[in-house]
Amino acid sequence: NPLFHSVAFFALIFIGSDLISLPFDYYSTFVIEEKYGFNKTSLGTFFSDKLKGYILSLIVGGGLLLVFLWLIHQMGPHFWWIFWAVAAVFMVLVNLFYTAWILPLFNKLTPLEDGELKQKIIHYAQSVSFPLENILVMDGSKRSAKANAFFSGFGKRKKVVLYDTLLEQHPPDELVAVLAHEVGHYKKKHIILGMLTSVLQVGLLLFLLSQFIFSENMSLALGGSGWSAQLNIIGFTMLFSPISMIIGIGMNWLSRKNEFEADAFAKETFEGKPLAEALKTLSVKTLSNINPHPWYVFVNYSHPPLLDRLEKLEK
Repeated sequence: NPLFHSVAFFALIFIGSDLISLPFDYYSTFVIEEKYGFNKTSLGTFFSDKLKGYILSLIVGGGLLLVFLWLIHQMGPHFWWIFWAVAAVFMVLVNLFYTAWILPLFNKLTPLEDGELKQKIIHYAQSVSFPLENILVMDGSKRSAKANAFFSGFGKRKKVVLYDTLLEQHPPDELVAVLAHEVGHYKKKHIILGMLTSVLQVGLLLFLLSQFIFSENMSLALGGSGWSAQLNIIGFTMLFSPISMIIGIGMNWLSRKNEFEADAFAKETFEGKPLAEALKTLSVKTLSNINPHPWYVFVNYSHPPLLDRLEKLEK
């Protein structure tokens, strides 16, 4: 069956790729991260994460791949817009239910305890008309000493997640400033615009793929004996990589712009100094490069370097 032949092809590629990358992942975690004091992952957690990742990939990734390949074989050139709709719905659902369904498989989430920090967060949220009920703490220290915070979901399902390492490293005012930055992303519509941009990118990718996927010549060029969907997907991936790099540079530029806007929102609605102190602490704790080359930033950085953010906050 050509459909299951295609699925088996990509399954073998996934397994082979992961087996090749496994020793490098191990070295990165238990040698490099350990050397600089970041690693908190045990061997059990490392391999448990791998196993859970395989199961999720099999169920979710395998299901999407099966639908994708079935549409190619059954719908012909019209497959792209149908799968685009499927992918768009899937992306929205992941954003809505990530912290409720997926994250608990890997981390423990607990409500933020009552106290000074929670009161300050609630007071700030009310001051900017941002209803916030779900404030969760994640056991990030289970894997790393690095700290982070993020928003997930829309409407009543929106949640803010704070790493426990973040709570350990920052006083309440700095934590509220970090939260104000995240609220800035929400208020400036960055989350919605980011979702729409991602959906449009997927649509563009699928449309371009539809122009190549049924080419027998591409399959023959890659060693096939006739038309092969899986070979043409591999070929298209190689052809698309320069375009992907250009799109990535544009997305990084947009992300850096959004970070500056979120910083400005935090300064306007709370204070700039606690945010600046929080950024300094985060930079020190993660040993980040505070003054990277501008061209490297332009191509690779999704967040502005520390000195640029501090300069903007001071103005």
